[in-house]
Amino acid sequence: MQTAEKLKNLKKEIDSLKVKLIAVSKTKSAEEVLEAYEAGQRDFGENLVQELVEKAEKLPKDIVWHQIGHLQTNKVKYIAPFIGVIHSVDSFKILKEINKHALRNNRTIDCLLQIHIAEEETKYGLGYDELIEILRSEELESLKNIRIVGLMGISTNTENERVTKEEFYELKTLFVGVKESFFKNDDAFKEISMGMSSDYKIAIAQGSTMIRVGSLIFGDRPKADNE
Repeated sequence: MQTAEKLKNLKKEIDSLKVKLIAVSKTKSAEEVLEAYEAGQRDFGENLVQELVEKAEKLPKDIVWHQIGHLQTNKVKYIAPFIGVIHSVDSFKILKEINKHALRNNRTIDCLLQIHIAEEETKYGLGYDELIEILRSEELESLKNIRIVGLMGISTNTENERVTKEEFYELKTLFVGVKESFFKNDDAFKEISMGMSSDYKIAIAQGSTMIRVGSLIFGDRPKADNE
C-alpha cells in the first residue's frame, strides 16, 4: 500500500475524533514527505534538527513542522525561524532559549511541556514537581515569545495495553489539573500530544488531541521513541 493510501485510510479513521495527525517523517526522504503532502498532509514531525532544517528548505513552505525529539539548547537557533510547534520542552532552560530565539526572529513559538510518564528512566520529560516549579515561576511571565499550548508524553515501550492506558490516563488527568490551575482562561492551552503508531488508538480513547504516527504512514523504520 502506498503512502497516500495509508494516509487516507488513517485520516478517515480519525476524521470524526477531533485529533490532529502529525506524520512523523524522520529518516524519510523529502520525496516521501512530498508524496504525503500531495495527499493532503500538512503537519510533519521530526526528531533531528539537521534533518528538519534540510527538509524545510526543500519542501513547500505551508508545511507545519513539529519538533518531537529531544532538543538541545544550541540547536534552537536553527529551527526558530520556521518551526510550528515544539513538543519536547523538558526544562525551563530550553524554554528560555526558545523564547530568546523566537524574539530574535520576531515570532511566538508554540510549545508543549514534555512530561515523563514512562517506566523507562532513559526517556526525557519533566517530573510533576519540575512542571509545577516552571508554571509557578515569576520568570515564566516574562517569556513573551513562547506560548505553552499543552502537554506531551511518551508511554513505556511495552505490549501491555493496561500500562499504556494508565500512563495516558495519568497525562490526561495532569493536563486537566494544570488547565484548571494555570490556564483556566487560556484557550490556547488545549493540546495533549500522546500516541504513536503502536498505541494511538489507546491514546485517542484517553483524550489525545495530537497523535505522532510514522511507520503506519511511511512504512517500518528502526524502532525509536517518539512515534
